[in-house]
Amino acid sequence: MSASAQVTLGALLSRLSLLHPRTIDLSLDRVERLLAGLDHPERRLPPVIHVAGTNGKGSVIAFLRAILEAAGLRVHAYTSPWLVRINESIRLGRAGGGRLVGDDELRDALLACERVNAAAPITRFEIETVAAFLLFARHPADVLLLETGLGGRLDATNVITAPVSCVLTPIGMDHTEFLGPTLAAIAAEKAGIIKLGVPVVCAEQRPEALAVIEAQARRMRAPLHVMGEDWHVGVENGRLVYQDERGLLDLAVPKLFGRHQVFNAGLAIATLRGLDRFRVDHAAFEAGIAGAQWPARMQRLTSGPLLQEAPQEAEVWLDGGHNADGGRVAAAALGDLEERVPRPLVLIIGMMGNKDPDAFLANFAGLTRHIIAVPIRDREGAMPVERLVDAVRRLGMRGEAAESVPAALRALSRLAYDEVPPRILITGSLYLAGQVLAANGTAVD
Repeated sequence: MSASAQVTLGALLSRLSLLHPRTIDLSLDRVERLLAGLDHPERRLPPVIHVAGTNGKGSVIAFLRAILEAAGLRVHAYTSPWLVRINESIRLGRAGGGRLVGDDELRDALLACERVNAAAPITRFEIETVAAFLLFARHPADVLLLETGLGGRLDATNVITAPVSCVLTPIGMDHTEFLGPTLAAIAAEKAGIIKLGVPVVCAEQRPEALAVIEAQARRMRAPLHVMGEDWHVGVENGRLVYQDERGLLDLAVPKLFGRHQVFNAGLAIATLRGLDRFRVDHAAFEAGIAGAQWPARMQRLTSGPLLQEAPQEAEVWLDGGHNADGGRVAAAALGDLEERVPRPLVLIIGMMGNKDPDAFLANFAGLTRHIIAVPIRDREGAMPVERLVDAVRRLGMRGEAAESVPAALRALSRLAYDEVPPRILITGSLYLAGQVLAANGTAVD
């Protein structure tokens, strides 16, 4: 029996997690060493669009992928974190649309990396990234959409020396223990993906972040295209309107909900408009913007066993936002919903212990007074529910705890919501969102 047949994917991933004492240890040395041992698969990749930022990276990649696939291109994509299963992180391009990597081929790639690594220290994300490069190099495609895991300058993905475009989504305060205590420091880490002479497409940023990005682009002699300066996007008469020096695009609005998704769509459009190597016509932009999907980003759950626990006719939404800016855009989306169809709002929230619950929850102070804290099961470093409840009460809202999301939904079912059923947002962590999707049997593909 072969080695690959003797180990399950889950067991292999658990084994790889033991190769380094820390989950996160930002460095390029270990990745570069392993790639060299594998004869540099990162040099055999299709053209790379590299995406960094704090919020919106996955949504921008979802728009890019949908547009490029609508244009008939084969699109690889590497994203993180995954929600339900690791296969979501690696999408292999093929004619007619991509597919998630299969268990067997992912296990074989990881085993190849493990053999060459020879028990040397390496983080699990680093070895997963190298395995992804190995898979992408084995499968021909027209483009690779590559999302950073954490930061940019020392992220495992930043071994790509000549991408065709660098994309920076909105930058905010997150992962300060790894990226620095100020917005300028975090922006410097994110801007570390900018390469010599490679065009940079940038979302609207706070002034202190934009100053850092502009300085790095000048140092690298990289053309910089910033939202609000070089290109513009918005909604007019129910249509997405994008404009740059090449002219105007009038497109369908995104299916992905929330005004922030209009800006994410604009960032994807600006990226592709700046690349002559990909032939993308108006029809592909239209189909891609309208058809892009990305789970756990203001996703409405309309069926599944979890909904049986909720109050009758309640709206249940799921969002993986976990920092102050993520809370802000989710709250804005809920405010838009409230204007259209008023409903009492309840939050069910679970967070990781390294997040700032006060900064996240402050965004919802004008929208709800009822928040239920739940634990994130089987996740080391999850925030205790007592800490979340304390944060809720400090902000003057009603806070209570439940042992799980289903228990929280059952608690709401016992309240009097007869006249106007509630709108429920489950939020605070992508890890919690993944557990919700798995429990609800909602496919992620």
